[in-house]
Amino acid sequence: MLFALAALLVFIGIALFAPLISPYDPNAIDLKNKNLSPSGEHLLGTDYLGRDLFSRILIGAWTSLSIASGVVLTSLFLGTAAGCAAGYYGGFADESISRIIDIFLSFPGIIFALTIMGVLGSGVFNLMLALSIVHWAKYARMMRGQVLSVKKQEFILSAITGGAGDFHIIRKHIVPNTIAPLLVLATIDFGHVILSIATLSFLGIGLPADVPEWGAMLSAGKEFMRTAPYQTVFPGLAITVIVVIFSILGDGMRDILDPNREGGEIYS
Repeated sequence: MLFALAALLVFIGIALFAPLISPYDPNAIDLKNKNLSPSGEHLLGTDYLGRDLFSRILIGAWTSLSIASGVVLTSLFLGTAAGCAAGYYGGFADESISRIIDIFLSFPGIIFALTIMGVLGSGVFNLMLALSIVHWAKYARMMRGQVLSVKKQEFILSAITGGAGDFHIIRKHIVPNTIAPLLVLATIDFGHVILSIATLSFLGIGLPADVPEWGAMLSAGKEFMRTAPYQTVFPGLAITVIVVIFSILGDGMRDILDPNREGGEIYS
């Protein structure tokens, strides 16, 4: 896990400083130097328009990280709020929210996202909105289950007996004691969201053509698999590595934050 964490920090650093460390303008077209193999001048070669692949992959790291962060944070917030309401209040609220969650979870995620993007069109905001709509339900379902498991415990009942309001109880007692599994899910989900971004861009309905993104680079490079395979190899490696990093971190966080592990506790 420490290696994965170090790799993630490196990735974040690269993404944040990508505009400063990119040797070329990622959108600069140079047809005289198109489809060049990796060299000292172009570390990862150039694409079919002569754009520097190293610069585009660096900027693509920022694109993937920023969009994935927005999607995961939005999904986490919406799912936590909906799950808390369903689990804490029960009754009609629980029944209604649970049915909505079931409806959203009944659709295959990528197909649902494709449908939404087909209606909304491409664009950064539309992509974030579509993926947030797809991903929030899993957080809500998990949060509901966590709330149901703790709301009957003594410290919650004591707070209710003491006259504490619902919002105070949820904020001070419910969320701190139920959020750990959702943080694990969010960490793993980062990789899934980045993969979804790449998939939608690969299919041509994710981001505009002028936004450097790994999936779009894969789509453009597939036409040159025989003559210039590096155009798909390097973006593909970038996607694979970052998804694996988040999966390893998620597994590590599960071991650390699991309240049922030896020595673990639920604190109020």
